[in-house]
Amino acid sequence: MSDGKHLDSDNANTSFFYLSSVNMEVILDAAMYQAEGFKEQGNAFYIKKDYSEAFNYYTKAIDACPKNASYYSNRAATLMMLCRFREALEDSQQAVRLDDCFMKGHLREGKCHLSLGNAMAASRCFQKVLELEPSNSQAQQEHKNAAAVQEYERMAEFGFEKRDFRKVVYCMDRALALASACHRFKILKAECLALLGRYPEAQSVASDILRMDPTNADALYVQGLCLYYEDCIDKAVQFFVQALRMAPDHEKARLACRNAKALKAKKEEGNQAFKDCNYEAAYQLYTEALKIDPNNIKTNAKLYCNRGTVGAKLKKLDQAIEDCTSAVKLDETYIKAYLRRAQCYMDLEQYEEAVRDYETVYQTEKTKEHKHLLKNAQLELKKSKRKDYYKVLGVGKNATDDEIKKAYRKRALMHHPDRHSAATPEVQKEEEKKFKEVGEAFTVLSDPKKKVRYDNGHDLEDDGGFGGGGKHLLSFIWSGLH
Repeated sequence: MSDGKHLDSDNANTSFFYLSSVNMEVILDAAMYQAEGFKEQGNAFYIKKDYSEAFNYYTKAIDACPKNASYYSNRAATLMMLCRFREALEDSQQAVRLDDCFMKGHLREGKCHLSLGNAMAASRCFQKVLELEPSNSQAQQEHKNAAAVQEYERMAEFGFEKRDFRKVVYCMDRALALASACHRFKILKAECLALLGRYPEAQSVASDILRMDPTNADALYVQGLCLYYEDCIDKAVQFFVQALRMAPDHEKARLACRNAKALKAKKEEGNQAFKDCNYEAAYQLYTEALKIDPNNIKTNAKLYCNRGTVGAKLKKLDQAIEDCTSAVKLDETYIKAYLRRAQCYMDLEQYEEAVRDYETVYQTEKTKEHKHLLKNAQLELKKSKRKDYYKVLGVGKNATDDEIKKAYRKRALMHHPDRHSAATPEVQKEEEKKFKEVGEAFTVLSDPKKKVRYDNGHDLEDDGGFGGGGKHLLSFIWSGLH
């Protein structure tokens, strides 16, 4: 009886486990069937390029059957089309964890690594595919691409060390063509664009990264660097501080922040010394500021121009011209530096150089003031090509009538032919020439109307020349001097 009960019980347990197993198989079959349906729907949306819907259905397939490698691989492919490479990488890695021989999973993992700039990891994945299928042409090509990215990265690193920033930008452009989602490559390119003075391009790259990742310290640093190099130092410091908040060990941001603050402080000290008319101190402070950061082109251009202004105040005109030249080499659009240099040229009576600078300014900014400066320089240039009658008589341009007469008598006496009658023919000829020039000079400068026309740069030949009374007058004065 009791054995029968035990047998019945055993039979009942066996039946229960059998039915449970059958039910589980039915449930699993139903889940797999449902998952396959979701996968097919996902495939249909993928073909239509509706990747968001495809993603939703592949996710449903995974939820229904989470151990199927192909579902993860398909969702990875969809995420790649949506440029969500990090998520795609996770799915493709899950796919190969479930099936280490799943070739498509390894291939997609490699593509994700490559897109994210992890060329070495990508190479390992493509190598795995080639182990599974040595003739796989796609894996062969991707393996070459990964090697190319590694080489571009190596060349860029070498170029950066040599400060060949154009080479770095070129290498990063080539690398990004194969690794389009690599923030590291984009940041390096943006930094070099900033160092090349191509600020809008650099800011555009950094802004794109910050839209996707607002806390990216490298992108914040590049934004600050662009502002710093555009002489917006206060705003630049804000970005550097924000970058350091995100990444306290960001050495480049720390150095740039320190330089920005030091440069601003030193420049302001120099400006204050200039306002206080302490020109020697201002000159020294601007010199110290120029040593802080040679890469800051715009700020250094202003510092050179400021130092040139101080140099002009200190009557160091040649040095002032040199500083202004350094300023325009750094910034060819810097009008103030051209104007300062032109004025120095005027003060040195180097009128051709002054006209050239004023022409550059007027072509850039056609203002009345610039036109007046150009015309004045052209007039002085024209006047400089004539005989300088003031110099002939040895007087300044502001000499009075009496000073002109006294100088005239003195020079007439000095060069009169009778005084050199015993000299060689060559000396007599030269002195006679000078004697005539003295007469011409006095004829013009002693006549108020002719003097005004001469001072204004007009051609005196229009008045019928200098007249024939010069020599007679000189002889008269000479006789009087005896």
